[in-house]
Amino acid sequence: MSTNNRTNIPNSLNEYWMPFTSNKDFKKNPRLITEAKGVYLKTHEGGTLIDASSGLFCNPLGHGRKEITDAISKQLDKLDYALPFQQGFGGTFELSSRIAQKTPEDLNKIFFTICGSTAVETAIKIAIAYFRAKGDAKRFRFVGRERGYHGMNIGSLTVGGMVNNIKTFASILMPGVQHMRHTLLPEHKFIKGQPDTGEELADDLERICTNFGGENIAACIVEPIGGSTGVLVPPKGYLQRLKKICDKHGILLIFDEVITGWGRTGSVFAAQEFGVTPDIITMAKATTNGVVPMGVVACREKIYDTIVDAAPDGAIELFHGYTYSGIPIAVAAGLAVQDIFEKEDIFNRAKNLAPYFQDAIHTLKDLDCVENIRSYGLMAGIDVRMKDRPGKAGYEVYKHCYKAGVNFKPTGDALIITPPFVCEKKHIDEIVEKLRTGINNYLKA
Repeated sequence: MSTNNRTNIPNSLNEYWMPFTSNKDFKKNPRLITEAKGVYLKTHEGGTLIDASSGLFCNPLGHGRKEITDAISKQLDKLDYALPFQQGFGGTFELSSRIAQKTPEDLNKIFFTICGSTAVETAIKIAIAYFRAKGDAKRFRFVGRERGYHGMNIGSLTVGGMVNNIKTFASILMPGVQHMRHTLLPEHKFIKGQPDTGEELADDLERICTNFGGENIAACIVEPIGGSTGVLVPPKGYLQRLKKICDKHGILLIFDEVITGWGRTGSVFAAQEFGVTPDIITMAKATTNGVVPMGVVACREKIYDTIVDAAPDGAIELFHGYTYSGIPIAVAAGLAVQDIFEKEDIFNRAKNLAPYFQDAIHTLKDLDCVENIRSYGLMAGIDVRMKDRPGKAGYEVYKHCYKAGVNFKPTGDALIITPPFVCEKKHIDEIVEKLRTGINNYLKA
């Protein structure tokens, strides 16, 4: 197929096995995106969609940013690829420094990966390597949380708690992993911000420590706000309590900030927003504004120092990395994104827009099928009433909303709304208006 025809439906849709997609349903009525600029997308049918989910949470600066395109193009002309093992590329060190300036406290040691999944996989390996370097190799267990999503590699899949993922791949999951309960309680209905109840749910970690031995647990990993499951906001005091239990038992706390990182909560990281500093933070998505794949792991200095100091001089300290760890074009995109963050005061912009967004999105509570709305910063989860089986209603609502001109990610029966930070109030109004139209059309169908 020539490049000139790529805006139309290809001659065949059969060969491509689409990820996380109802392939049979999609290929009957395909939805193809042909262009993107600012907060809008163009479809193969000539329609326009407003992007209500920042791509897949990864385009907070909007689409088609010339600064990023130019940075990548310039880098390609100069250096397209550099081996990341036993040699360096200057931009990688520069981006590491720029990221470390924004991470909390001493999370200043930066490891580059390919995406969020590989960032979590790397964090798991770093935790194991840290305790081995300390002479504490008995710590092999990990604790995740129900409804958590951390990626699709074996390790990241195992510590996650998405039911279908776990059920499908149960036979190959990593051993020694336990899960805490999720933080959504029945009384958490139509709440803006953090719920007042549920702090005690953090005590699940204490019970796991009692049952399996806290001295055997390497790390506990959570999303500060459960993103892909439908925006589960932590109860007040929950993360603080979780951190205290981790510190009590010498367990590393890992925050998966692949979605919440880089301003989604109004602060640079949710760790800063909630005043809880973990030992490791994973990030991806917005790091390059979704333009080039890149994942990042930020570690406390003591973790890096312990692993590096335990190895003989001249020896490899951590037997881990990727072909595409910190490659030049990803770094170029990342540096351009950092420039935009600073030049346009993006984090304050997101913080200032958040109250308007939350007020607007909660106006949808009057719709008959809307059972709950949760929100924090520029994140919202809208639960629609289940129909016949889990996920059917959410998918049908999504298709009606797509036809109404708004694009977002559904998970099960939750509609996840995470608009770009460059939105204006009029764009928020448009998102809510088109969501209302789409949901009403679903109710009429």
